[in-house]
Amino acid sequence: MDGFGWLLLKAGIPWFLLLNMLPVMIFLERKGSALIGDRVGPNRTFIPGIGLRLAGLVQNFADVVKLLTKEEFIPNHVSRRAYLLAPMFALFVALIVGAVVPYTPVMHFSEGRELQIQALDSNLGLLLLLAVSSLGVYAVTMAGWASNNKYSLMGGLRASAQMVSYELSMGLAVVGLFMVYGSTTLDEMVVAQGDAWLGIIPKWGVLLQPIGFVLFLLAGFAETNRTPFDMAEGESEIVGFHVEYGGMKFALFFMAEYVHMVVVALVTATCYFGGYQVPWISPEKLAEPACATKVTVSILLAIVLAGVLIGLRLLKWHQKNRRIWQDSRKREGAVLALLLGFGPAALAALLLPLVWGSTLGANSAALIAGLVGFAALFAKTLFFCWLFVWVRWTLPRFRYDQLMGLGWKLLVPVGIANIFITGILVKLGIW
Repeated sequence: MDGFGWLLLKAGIPWFLLLNMLPVMIFLERKGSALIGDRVGPNRTFIPGIGLRLAGLVQNFADVVKLLTKEEFIPNHVSRRAYLLAPMFALFVALIVGAVVPYTPVMHFSEGRELQIQALDSNLGLLLLLAVSSLGVYAVTMAGWASNNKYSLMGGLRASAQMVSYELSMGLAVVGLFMVYGSTTLDEMVVAQGDAWLGIIPKWGVLLQPIGFVLFLLAGFAETNRTPFDMAEGESEIVGFHVEYGGMKFALFFMAEYVHMVVVALVTATCYFGGYQVPWISPEKLAEPACATKVTVSILLAIVLAGVLIGLRLLKWHQKNRRIWQDSRKREGAVLALLLGFGPAALAALLLPLVWGSTLGANSAALIAGLVGFAALFAKTLFFCWLFVWVRWTLPRFRYDQLMGLGWKLLVPVGIANIFITGILVKLGIW
């Protein structure tokens, strides 16, 4: 692979991942809200001619078709250029922020080639991430102002005040990380979190900066306009910066919100939960051929076992409900059991003899180390994505004065106090 190919991998995979997390997040939101609210969730939309509903996942594709085919109506009273630019700018900023995150450790291949999935490796690191993410306030403010509607303007003003306030709290939270790790670069922070106390307790940021972690997470909820911090949108009201938007223009704001959620989850996992680090085993150890072979065999065995258990569970669910269902779902349980359970288990079982009793080459071992690191980061990110959904469907919305009071009267003073405490601990040599 030439230099351009390596560059394309480094730059393209992060954005490919973020965009493909959109249907995952929408499906997680719908099924998660149904689970918390003791409902079924979407399960009616199906693929014409086949009848498969894929447990409601087809609804996402139906929504895409609906939004693409809706009339692109633009009110006469809007400022046209700013009105059209705002949703595109919102999604652009959300995608740019994800470019700074390191998704894998550095993988060393033959001929001296190195590859790390990170679109932008800047020495500014987390500072650049905060600077770019702060531009998101222009998108919602522009949308509220350009709509030339008093209700959308009110939503835009709420959004700008909220985002500026909680960006301050987020900035104070990460100052503690800079002091502890002595660097602003995300990759160096992740490498530092590979160490452990007594060889057992990993030096993750959440253990070094527990107060900073809480501040960062709360500010992340506010920055993404998620419940209970969704006063800028006001979904149950007519107040909202996107109240004049419809079709794909509204979908771009919708997509930007979910991409921003994934980015906040990524950054939280990277800064406070070790990023691509796997506890008790370093990326360098994983890249050794003998260790990589054992890890690969263990993963394949785990996939075989988990696939069989998932397949049997889905078949049991299918047998229980097939007498009740009178539509295409009567045959869907078996298909889901094959796709999600027995299929992956069979594929892993076919690959297992190729690895068992042999030793992977250096390039394969480096690739395995990168994939394991990526899987670790992805699992941590999914946990925080689920946390966003869980909180939204559990807590009620704050009043606007409560929201602003929490930011300025509690989080900002606590953030300043955390900086002083961290400074004392660093000076005493405890961290």
